[in-house]
Amino acid sequence: MSTPPARPRAALLLLSYLAFVSLGLPDGLLGVSWPSIRGDFDVPTEAVGWVLTAGTVGYLTSSVLAGFTLARIGVGALLAGSTVLASLALTGYSVSPVLAVLVGCALVLGLGSGAVDSGLNAYAAGAFGPRHMNWLHAFFGLGVAIGPLIMTGVLSSGLAWRWGYGIVAAAQLVLAAAFVLTVRAWHRDVPAGAGTDATAGATGQDDPAATDAGPAPIVRVPVRDTLRLPAVWSGTLAFVLYVAIEVSAGLWAFLLLTEGRGLGAALAGGCVSAYWGSLFVGRVVQGLVAERLGAGLVLRVSLVGMAVGAALVAVPGPAALAVLGLVVVGFAAAPVFPLLTLTTAERVGAAHADRAIGLQIGAAGTGAALVPAGLGVLIGNTSVEVLGSALLVLALALIALYEWGARRPSAGRAVRVQPERSEGQTSGPVRPVVDGR
Repeated sequence: MSTPPARPRAALLLLSYLAFVSLGLPDGLLGVSWPSIRGDFDVPTEAVGWVLTAGTVGYLTSSVLAGFTLARIGVGALLAGSTVLASLALTGYSVSPVLAVLVGCALVLGLGSGAVDSGLNAYAAGAFGPRHMNWLHAFFGLGVAIGPLIMTGVLSSGLAWRWGYGIVAAAQLVLAAAFVLTVRAWHRDVPAGAGTDATAGATGQDDPAATDAGPAPIVRVPVRDTLRLPAVWSGTLAFVLYVAIEVSAGLWAFLLLTEGRGLGAALAGGCVSAYWGSLFVGRVVQGLVAERLGAGLVLRVSLVGMAVGAALVAVPGPAALAVLGLVVVGFAAAPVFPLLTLTTAERVGAAHADRAIGLQIGAAGTGAALVPAGLGVLIGNTSVEVLGSALLVLALALIALYEWGARRPSAGRAVRVQPERSEGQTSGPVRPVVDGR
């Protein structure tokens, strides 16, 4: 008789939170440090696109590969190796003599971060319910909120921007050591794609039938079947749009508040931290709300709130109005990423969940780089005031895409697979396992 998957240990939950803090720290550094970086390297504002694009290539590559190979590698080994890689990349940032070297380090950082993000999201989608999933992503917001404070403190102390990256690199190295020491503890008793087996993934509860029915039969799903699902690709595009809004607001807010609305650098850096901090607070609060009201209602209200906040940023006026809009965007956006991730299996089916999450995380990296980089070009050729209008257009497009997807039949129910039951088994839940085809 088999036993249900054990709940993650408290130590692993804590490490998951710290890992998401570490994912957010580098994102929070770039927006505040970029004016200093471009001055040191004597490059134009839009040159940040090279950094973002290189990071995206690495992020997209590793996050997609992680989703397709997680069952073979194991989440513990993936997290340990990828965090070491991210630490080395951040060390490279701190010693880069020219922009080209920094761009190369961005590629390496993307490789490490993408694998950590994909691996942890796939693990959490099967191990956590809506509350912990939101809280997990809240710690990403906390990391991004701390990033500008670190860099602002470094610059205000008269130190070079390189010290900010060096501090974060050291923190990443400590986390990497913790992952190395806990590699075996991350082993899951469920196979890839089964993180959302029955009701376990959606509610965080164990499936009692698993203990009474004997070993669960296996469903092998070819890769091509996953890639044929419309829900996989509509979900992927939703992540592009969402993260484009989140990162664009955080990246260019400092420039908007200083050059566009006349704030001093120290105050503007604090306001950027307030934006990322609102993302953290929103996920803590709305993690509880989502459990009571349901993911669908919370997602709809949040998407509308993002559009309202973007409209406030777009309205010409004092800096306080733009700051209010940024905080509204951050608070409203808070539950969107974790709830879209958590409900992936409902849209695509449990057997496809790990792969779909890998594609979604990779798409998120694309949205985090290409769209903000494009906005950098637009800002460089027009005015930083275009930021608010661009955020509003993206928010409205995301609302339209989500409503279109919500009206389609559940992809998870539409998928047909042939179960392979273990020898001698006549009943019990079907246990999906993805193969490498």
